[in-house]
Amino acid sequence: MMRTRPLKVALLGCGVVGSEVARIMATHADDLAARIGAPLELAGVAVRRPSKVREGIDPALITTDATALVKRGDIDVVVEVIGGIEPARTLITTAFEHGASVVSANKALLAEDGATLFAAAERHGKDLYYEAAVAGAIPLLRPLRESLAGDKVNRVLGIVNGTTNFILDRMDSSGAGYSEALDEATALGYAEADPTADVEGFDAAAKAAILAGIAFHTRVRLDDVHREGLTEVTAADIASARRMGCTVKLLAICERAADGKSVTARVHPAMIPLSHPLASVREAYNAVFVEAEAAGQLMFYGPGAGGPPTASAVLGDLVAVCRNRIGESTGPGESAYTRLPVSSMAEVVTRYHISLDVADKPGVLAQVATVFAEHDVSIDTVRQQGRLDSAGLGGEASLVVVTHRAPDAALSGTVEALRKLDTVRGVASIMRVEGE
Repeated sequence: MMRTRPLKVALLGCGVVGSEVARIMATHADDLAARIGAPLELAGVAVRRPSKVREGIDPALITTDATALVKRGDIDVVVEVIGGIEPARTLITTAFEHGASVVSANKALLAEDGATLFAAAERHGKDLYYEAAVAGAIPLLRPLRESLAGDKVNRVLGIVNGTTNFILDRMDSSGAGYSEALDEATALGYAEADPTADVEGFDAAAKAAILAGIAFHTRVRLDDVHREGLTEVTAADIASARRMGCTVKLLAICERAADGKSVTARVHPAMIPLSHPLASVREAYNAVFVEAEAAGQLMFYGPGAGGPPTASAVLGDLVAVCRNRIGESTGPGESAYTRLPVSSMAEVVTRYHISLDVADKPGVLAQVATVFAEHDVSIDTVRQQGRLDSAGLGGEASLVVVTHRAPDAALSGTVEALRKLDTVRGVASIMRVEGE
């Protein structure tokens, strides 16, 4: 039965996502009311620039005082889409204190200090939902948190940043260099004017922390995630991956240790076989590959950013939270009972692709192989190709070594020793090989 009193929603932020949330609430008001069991009422919109024209939003709802808005005792749900750490953290905890549940898309805050938010929500008996914080419209967090609640997730491997996937896809498909591909991403609106958060892996690392926490029922902070960006990926790396039957992706990888006593979370470029489902993810799309003990291998795919996709995830959470309000219940909160430690990158075991610039003379390969053996890193394949030096003469060669699985610490020691060899002119690139 439909109840007549509307559920009041406060919207914090009215940019690309917030304005789309308001539009959908107005356009699909009847459908949303039928799904929830009560009508929704947009009760206030907190913004920084009140003079800006916002089509479809009553100017009387606009306010610059977000604190006063969340303190109103009649607000049922606060939707936070302003991003950043502060004032978002204070506004969310204040909303809980004054009786509202919260829907957030704030990946940075959840990765940095999710524990504070979860504790405040539990203390006040309110919901904190955040599906939109990872992978846009893709239903991912709720399946991990609820559908797989009876299973044991061992690994989450994903492309969770559309900007970097677009750049690497262009480098692979057109032969463009990094700078050229970034310029195209910027022109198309995929990359911000300052793309640092995307290309240096900060955005993906925040999402990896959230994914690892949910998948392994333990607290993982942003500082726990090993992070490498893609600014050093070259056309030569892309070409070398292609020769191996691979492509290069910026991956977020969350793994449970084989003994089950720890977890790791990392973000870095990696080569993955073309046969892997993630290899076919093109343009600015996202995809996450989940490996669970009983369910097996699952993949979630779709648009990972943008106003409409992110707003879709926000509205999904809003419907769920409103249903809980009507039923006077709350959904699942934080699950961190395992308290597993997060291991360092040094303990991660994987394969590696190492490209070396070496002297083209007898004995070099033997020297290089000896260094790998001394650090207990087994070589799988070697490819050597001579080339002309800057003077147009011989004497230089490119040596590409692909290893078997080895700890990251052992590989780091190997590379450090290789750099000390007189016959090694330089370590051109190091890239992990995943997804096999």
